[in-house]
Amino acid sequence: MNAVEIIAKKRNGQKLCSDEISFFIGAYLKDDIKDYQMSALFMAIYLKGMDFEETGRLTEIMLKSGESIIFPEPNRIYVDKHSTGGVGDKVSLILAPLVASCGVKVPMLSGRGLGHTGGTLDKLESIPGYRTNLSIDEFRRGVEKIGCVISGQTPQIAPADRMMYALRDVTATVESIPLICSSILSKKFAAGPNSLVFDIKCGNGAFMKDIKSAQSLAENLIGVGKAMGKSARALITDMNQPLGYTAGNLLEVAEAIDALRGECSPDLCQVTMEIGVEMLLEAGIEENRDEAKNLLEKKLGDGSAYERFEKMVAFQEGNLSIFEKPSRLPTAGSVIEYKALGDGYLQEFKTASVGRLIVDMGGGRKTIDDIIDPLVGLKFYKKIGDKVSSGEPIVGIHAKDQSQAEMVSQRLTELIQIGPEEFDSPVLIKKRIA
Repeated sequence: MNAVEIIAKKRNGQKLCSDEISFFIGAYLKDDIKDYQMSALFMAIYLKGMDFEETGRLTEIMLKSGESIIFPEPNRIYVDKHSTGGVGDKVSLILAPLVASCGVKVPMLSGRGLGHTGGTLDKLESIPGYRTNLSIDEFRRGVEKIGCVISGQTPQIAPADRMMYALRDVTATVESIPLICSSILSKKFAAGPNSLVFDIKCGNGAFMKDIKSAQSLAENLIGVGKAMGKSARALITDMNQPLGYTAGNLLEVAEAIDALRGECSPDLCQVTMEIGVEMLLEAGIEENRDEAKNLLEKKLGDGSAYERFEKMVAFQEGNLSIFEKPSRLPTAGSVIEYKALGDGYLQEFKTASVGRLIVDMGGGRKTIDDIIDPLVGLKFYKKIGDKVSSGEPIVGIHAKDQSQAEMVSQRLTELIQIGPEEFDSPVLIKKRIA
C-alpha cells in the first residue's frame, strides 16, 4: 500500500477500508509514515468526513494499537460515562460510586483539565495520596473488588491516540467529529466497558455551543459505538453556568463529598441522577427510569454511595481525613467575597471565561509543566434566575493571595451579568439520544 494513494483517496471523498486504515496507523507508529503525511490525512478527514462504519474501523485500530482490559461475563454490567467537559463538572466523583453501589461495574479512565474545563484526575489528586496512575492489573482488580475505579490512561492504552492527538492539536483538526469520536472511544472501550453513557455539554461554557453541534457529536459517538458492536446513549446537558456550587479542585471534591453525604445542589443532583439512570438501564440493573431513580435515591440516602466512594479512595491510596471536619480542610491564602453592585436578577455567566479565570489563578494548566494549586477556585452563592440585592455576596473567591483575590474580583464584574428583568434558569437536560 502507498500512503500518498490513501491520502488522495480520502481527499477525494472516498471511503477507506480496514486494511488501508490499519496500514496507515501501523506505519505511523513505526515512523515509516511521517507527521506531515499523517497531518495531510487528518485534514482530508476533517474536510471530507467519515461515516460511522469507517470511523468505527479507525477506532478499532487505534484501540488495538495497545492493550485492552477484558472483564468476565456478564459484561453488560460494565458501564462507563464520558463528559465533554465543563466548569464545575464534578459529576464523575459522585456518579461512579453511586451507580457502583447499585450493582454496576464502572471502569472509568478519566483525563486532566483541557482548556477552560477542569479535569477529573486533577480534582481527585487534591485528595492526599490518591493515585491516578494505576497499572492495568490494579485497575482491573479495583473494578472487580470495589465496583468502580477512576484512574488515568496508562502508556499501554491506545498509544496511537496519544501520538495522533498531539498532532491534531497543532494542525487545526481537533474539531473533526470522526477524529473526536475515535479518540474518545478508543480510550474508553480499551478500559473494558460494554457500553457508554455520554454527557454532552452544551452552552457558553462548553466546547459545543449549540444544540445542533452537540446533537451531531452525540449521534456520531452512538453511531460509531454501534458500528463497533457496543451500546451507547447520550444526554445533552446545560453548561451556561458552572455546575453545582464550586469550581476549583479541592472545592469541587469537598462539594462532591457533601453530595454523597446527602447535601447536593439541585442542578448537580439532577444531572448526576439523570446520567445514573441511563447507566442503570444500560447495565440492565433496572428496566424503567422511575425504578432506576428510586434505587439511586435509596443508595444515596442510606450511605451506600459514600461508603463505596470511601472504598474506592482507600483502594487508590487516598486519605479522606481532611474532609471529616470543615476545620481540617486547608484553605487558599486569601478568601474574599465578590458582592453584587446593584439590585436585580442574575442573568448570565460568561462560563468559559470563568473557567479560564480559574486557570489563571493556578487551578488549571496553561502548559504541560504547570503545577496546579488545588486550593484556589470559586464558590457560587447564586445561580441564573436568582434575585440579588446590592452588596449581597455572589461568589466566594479562594485565591493564593490578596493581590490575586482583588484581580479576580475585578474580572468577575465582566463575567457575571445582573439586570432588572426576571430571568428563567436554564433547562438542565436538553435532550436524550439513544
